Amino acid sequence: MTGARRRTARGAAVAAAVLLGGMIPGAQAASGAQEIDAELAYTCDFPEAGQPVKVEITATVPESGQVEQVIQPEDVGLALTLPEEASAGLAAAGAATVTAEAKLSVDVAQGDRSARTEWLGTTAEPVPVPEAGDLTLSTAGGVPYVKPAAPGDLEFGAGALSVELAFTKADGAPADSPALTLGCVLDTGQEATLAVVPVGGGDGGETGAEPTPTGSWPEEQEAGAEDGLPEVGTPAQQPAAADAPPCVGDPSAELGMVAFVTGYANVAKLDGATRFPLACARITQGESRVVPDGEFLHIYQDSAVDLDHEGKTQLPPASGTFLTFGFMPTTATLEMTQIPTGTNPDGTRVPNIKSDLAINIAEGSTKAVTAVTLDLMLRLRDVEVDGVPLDVGDNCRTSKPFTLKLEGRMTLKDGVQVGYTLATGGELTGSVTLPPFSGCGADEDLDNLFTASLSGVPGYVKQVQGAPCAPANGADPTFCMPDFQPRDVPEAAR
Repeated sequence: MTGARRRTARGAAVAAAVLLGGMIPGAQAASGAQEIDAELAYTCDFPEAGQPVKVEITATVPESGQVEQVIQPEDVGLALTLPEEASAGLAAAGAATVTAEAKLSVDVAQGDRSARTEWLGTTAEPVPVPEAGDLTLSTAGGVPYVKPAAPGDLEFGAGALSVELAFTKADGAPADSPALTLGCVLDTGQEATLAVVPVGGGDGGETGAEPTPTGSWPEEQEAGAEDGLPEVGTPAQQPAAADAPPCVGDPSAELGMVAFVTGYANVAKLDGATRFPLACARITQGESRVVPDGEFLHIYQDSAVDLDHEGKTQLPPASGTFLTFGFMPTTATLEMTQIPTGTNPDGTRVPNIKSDLAINIAEGSTKAVTAVTLDLMLRLRDVEVDGVPLDVGDNCRTSKPFTLKLEGRMTLKDGVQVGYTLATGGELTGSVTLPPFSGCGADEDLDNLFTASLSGVPGYVKQVQGAPCAPANGADPTFCMPDFQPRDVPEAAR
């Protein structure tokens, strides 16, 4: 997921609701689960000729559901096996590794009523192209949930498949033919039904409603819903990555949200950057206030965010390697600890997030600015210089706290939202200046070494926040995993 987003909406009022954290309530369906494990034969249009491709589809769906309750497929995997002839053609074109993105059309039907959605899967890492034999590409991804509008058996059926392949050479450069798009059709004579979920509830008289695959904000529903066609939303985000830390939200916290964050911080003096791993951010939304100001209507909201790593207010430890003084490779583990803001006398959190959404009523446009301020301390450990351990002791850290200021901006015009809000996530940018270091060196004073290398010059910071999960608002499966963790896992961007 990139930080810049484009969303369709119906106007400034929608953006106001987004900024103020209005998440969509949803209910979890079903008491048990049934496993999907189907193997289907497809024919894909490779450039030379059509080639058979075996597709194994795995997923977990509920054993049963209820009308107007969401049914969320989980643990979706699409494994594609390309025959040796196709694999040999890729190798002949200079491809050493391949990555894949698969899109499987899935029909969701109740009786003669049906809707169509997509199950997505991507490879986690580039897959080597074998010298001989078949090539198997295992993909995983997130899919939209389905909300049945009437009782009856809800049937999931496999349809057409499209595959995007990207190739690289052995040296990591793009291959001569860097990409290939395949259209694949299901071979005839196969049972394409993946699962049947009985749906109960209702009085049995509503037989004309279509099931609704969704997974989007209501304003994003595609055209056609008003004409009686099934409403199909955007696919759900990818489930949490394997390396994502625990980030479980509290359903009892009425204004609480949790989100994954990651990003890069430049070290200006060393002309390098450190990537911080995925971290958990716990957000407490504050009350909003509306202030008219000429042609604008401002909606202000003060909130608070705390980092959370294994119960401590800090980022996960990050490892960075730099060329100290331009030639000496130095590696260190960085621990960034947040100093919490505390609470007000009335028990509310002291804010470190300030949001201003300005609606131009005359023009029908909206802009928002969100400022995040974090007070931090940095500790260095496990330092190596040119591969040789350097004993910096247990208390090598900045001599005093420093402040990281980040800012995210959003615009909404002609129904298109671009940029960051607290409730949708996105990119925030800013800078930080490290103070001098103290306490460095077990046998000798190394404070001046690290101060000269790291301190005093502002470094650029870019953080990416994923869309948050708000458990108290119904834990919408578009944004929340069943255990109240965020579904949206962002990727760090420079």
